[in-house]
Amino acid sequence: MSIFSFVKEAGEKLIDLLTPGNAKADDQLKEHVQKVGLGNPNIQTTVDGDKVTVKGEVGSQEEKEKILLALGNIAGVASVDDQLTVTGPVVAAARFVVVKKGDTLSAISLAVYGNANQYNKIFEANKPLLSHPDKIYPGQTLRIPE
Repeated sequence: MSIFSFVKEAGEKLIDLLTPGNAKADDQLKEHVQKVGLGNPNIQTTVDGDKVTVKGEVGSQEEKEKILLALGNIAGVASVDDQLTVTGPVVAAARFVVVKKGDTLSAISLAVYGNANQYNKIFEANKPLLSHPDKIYPGQTLRIPE
């Protein structure tokens, strides 16, 4: 269990999500996770200021990481407190990078793998959060598989 930091100003804007006392925040976050294509995982979330805490069980490390990214890449969220349990096989966690202005998946691939042509590996590792290799934005956090 750990806390992941995100760029608070970057990401999709979910209206009223971070409004203090928002009783629908958990439902909004679950709906967002489902909308980005991660199904309907067995999670519960709470919002405290700019921090989202997520609890529950997921089937794989990859699913866990994608849920954390879906929750963290929301405008106004600065951190996600990961209290998820993986019920499937234990595998090494992926690395994460924050997209900088002017970055492309090819540039990130060159920096992390030494080969710009490995960009599709990063794209596939972030599906369904990414719909196209060219649709990344500064401040977004991405999974980088080994």
